[in-house]
Amino acid sequence: MSTHTHTHTDKKRFEFNRKTFVTMMVIFAVVYLVGVGIWGLFMDPESYAVNYDAKFVSPNFDHPFGTDFMGRDMFSRCIKALSNSLIIGVLASLFSSFIALFMGVASAVFGGWVDKFVNWCVDLCQGLPHLVLLILISFMLGKGVNGVTLAVIFTHWPSLTRIVRAEVMQVRSSQYVQAAYKMGKTKWQVAATHILPHVIPSYVIGLILLFPHAIMHEASVTFLGFGLPKEMPAIGVILSESMDYLATGKWWLAVFPGLMLLVAVVLFDVIGDNLKKLWNPQSGNE
Repeated sequence: MSTHTHTHTDKKRFEFNRKTFVTMMVIFAVVYLVGVGIWGLFMDPESYAVNYDAKFVSPNFDHPFGTDFMGRDMFSRCIKALSNSLIIGVLASLFSSFIALFMGVASAVFGGWVDKFVNWCVDLCQGLPHLVLLILISFMLGKGVNGVTLAVIFTHWPSLTRIVRAEVMQVRSSQYVQAAYKMGKTKWQVAATHILPHVIPSYVIGLILLFPHAIMHEASVTFLGFGLPKEMPAIGVILSESMDYLATGKWWLAVFPGLMLLVAVVLFDVIGDNLKKLWNPQSGNE
């Protein structure tokens, strides 16, 4: 009995420590990402202003990330650029996720031609090369902030739509949902009051995991010249400009912005994966 009790206590302690560690990781990731976003949002433009007297300064105490070909401080410019990318990525992901939530719920609740139409739209969107579709939409909408944001919104909903649809399909045949239909409630009422609450956890995790894709694709489209304008600090713009100087040994122009983008993407994955473990502890054993 004592051995069994001891094992059970160790298991509970392990679960508590695991949850604490996962929670701390999520908090750290959220604080970092929100901190960078707010810091860049309220940053003084003078901190990354042009200064031709300080061109191509390698990383030092005054300029931790060095300076670029116009003497702009790369550290401040990278913070501002990542902040812009985060804000655009988060806004685009939110609107894209709303499309996914609406279409996924409608597809599973109504079925029939609605389900066929939604699946056709998903297959059509996923059947085209993702980056090519992003570039085409951004270019047609005039590029810039509006073009790249709308391009991300219109191309990132299909995968989350499939997740939402699958979750609704599991819930819609349950007894309490069928009882609600017999009580005379409409399909939209049942979806809003009985189905949607069960979909929210999967939707939130899917939304968070959508952020890194949106940020990476915004940076990719901007890098190729079909996204944000060159005068606007953005990771894609900085990386695009750095290509002209890498061969001359100006490695810091690409390494630091690339690392900041990579860290942001990884931290969003950390938040999504760890929230999945907190909401569904069994997923950690898969």
